[in-house]
Amino acid sequence: MFDIRGAKKLVEVKNLKMHFPIRSGLLRRVTGAVKAVDDVSFDIYEGETLGLVGESGCGKSTCGRAVLRLYEPTSGSIKLDGEEIAHAPFDKLRRLRPKMQMVFQDPQASLNPRMTVAGIIGEPLMEHSKMSAKERTERIYELMDAVGLNRDFANRYPHEFSGGQRQRIGIARALALNPKFIVCDEPIAALDVSIQAQVVNLLEDLQDRLGLTYLFISHDLSMVRHIADRVVVMYLGKVAEIGPRDGLYEDPLHPYTKALLSAVPEPDPVSHDNANRTILQGDVPSPANPPKGCNFSTRCPVAMDICRRLDPEVAEVKPGRFVACHLYSETTSQTAANAAQTVGA
Repeated sequence: MFDIRGAKKLVEVKNLKMHFPIRSGLLRRVTGAVKAVDDVSFDIYEGETLGLVGESGCGKSTCGRAVLRLYEPTSGSIKLDGEEIAHAPFDKLRRLRPKMQMVFQDPQASLNPRMTVAGIIGEPLMEHSKMSAKERTERIYELMDAVGLNRDFANRYPHEFSGGQRQRIGIARALALNPKFIVCDEPIAALDVSIQAQVVNLLEDLQDRLGLTYLFISHDLSMVRHIADRVVVMYLGKVAEIGPRDGLYEDPLHPYTKALLSAVPEPDPVSHDNANRTILQGDVPSPANPPKGCNFSTRCPVAMDICRRLDPEVAEVKPGRFVACHLYSETTSQTAANAAQTVGA
């Protein structure tokens, strides 16, 4: 298990916001914004795998892309190895690109169908290195060996490969420039179950051999439990809870985390039938019009009056455990104390 004590912070995300403008009318004036990522903060340590989980539409993938500056953040700070990249100029960003790469969700959509495997894997080398053609070819073969692809397939096209093989091509391309940090945006979601374990095991093996750091985005909680060292839970663009994997799965603090984990299927039929499920009522609010106060207050089974008025801050409630919930906040405790004094008077 990864130990963050004494580990160096590689990625620092502070108060990250990613709002997409809503335009309407004949003049296409901005009349609102979709708050896909709204004031998110977390750190990732060297050699760590940080899992980012949440239901569809909560802003996971947008957050991952914003961290790599594939989207222009609305506001906030993103530091990679101590260097600010959130609003860095193009020339500085290009210099930092080799350090940070991405493995995309759909391997078919992320690979150019008109390029061969050698062309796809070698493209980053042509853009960011001064290798000769011979050196580039050797590097392409090394990368194909590293991800378990046959060198004889170097001149084939993406449509000639299976989904798992295409994802291996995407991983090889991400590794081409020896990055320190890789965002894995649901890299197994589009794959057969039998192939998912192979790809995850490959990612773990590469991390051990090359000292990689991952942000692993997924809605598959079982897979995140297998691969992640710490977990960030997101709901409607905000962080609900952050904690070490084992502590979070065994003792979730936030009501949303509890509901999310209770939905994980149990392989044992008896355990499945006897499981204590938390069924959330209602639909997820629109990120263009989030509720006042806590984003989860409209569906939370234990929501209080303060939840509908004040947005809770993310606070450390146990060593290494952070949660954004009024059940654990000093504000709630003070409110309860004031109420008790009023009743006593």
